Amino acid sequence: MYFTVNNAQTYCYTGGKTLDAAKPTVVFIHGVLNDHSVWILQSRYLANHGYNVLAVDLPGHCRSAGEAPSTVEEAADFIAALLDAAGVARAALVGHSWGSLIALEAASRLKERVSHLVLVGTAFPMKVSPVLIETSLNEPLKALNMINVFSRSTLAAPPSALGPGTWVFGASMALGRRVLASNTKVNVFHRGFVACDRYANGDAAMEVITCPVLFVLGVQDQMTAAKAAQPLIAKAKASGKAVQVVSLAVGHHQMSETPDETLFAIRDFLATAG
Repeated sequence: MYFTVNNAQTYCYTGGKTLDAAKPTVVFIHGVLNDHSVWILQSRYLANHGYNVLAVDLPGHCRSAGEAPSTVEEAADFIAALLDAAGVARAALVGHSWGSLIALEAASRLKERVSHLVLVGTAFPMKVSPVLIETSLNEPLKALNMINVFSRSTLAAPPSALGPGTWVFGASMALGRRVLASNTKVNVFHRGFVACDRYANGDAAMEVITCPVLFVLGVQDQMTAAKAAQPLIAKAKASGKAVQVVSLAVGHHQMSETPDETLFAIRDFLATAG
């Protein structure tokens, strides 16, 4: 489904369903060099179990036009504009990696318009290695290979992710190449990494959000190590938020390496009062 957001066409995967104002809405936000498809199992399930789903391609990525966000704050403003364009008064936000920072910042701005906040593979600060930032700019395909080595804890997906025996490393490499090639004006790889590295408002954002928070972390995550999320978890608890933490024995791509466990954590959390 397409929406016009900030005068540009924006694509959202809806699980093949039309929006129903009577149902709760979940917005899925992807990370650097990804698109809506990384949420395929989770978004499709929720779309068929009582939710509106908007799994977005961020501006300048794949099917969405517009200028690719250069900061987390710009992307958060886009999420607010997307809700307005879709006519959604209130939604849960689910973000992975860079998308988790976008979801956090958007929740801090939207306040009561966000019912639940899910941060998958998150960290704050989300510092990126200078080597990766430089390589993503000058040798993006080399950097793509590097992050997939760092991100993965398995080479073949379990049966419920994409299909039995899927080579998740190869699939992720192909996706990254496609996303990179989808924008011929901007290197969205480098731009996204810089946005993660420079985001400094995480603690302040966590203090002012008004909804419960779920952290879904990978014990073997080398991109956003689980320990790097602990200060943000502590901030959430100290500021009185209802907090849940789910730790999974995988790396940075929880959605494909433990698709069922990630889905069930999100599903059960969304069923709680928000």
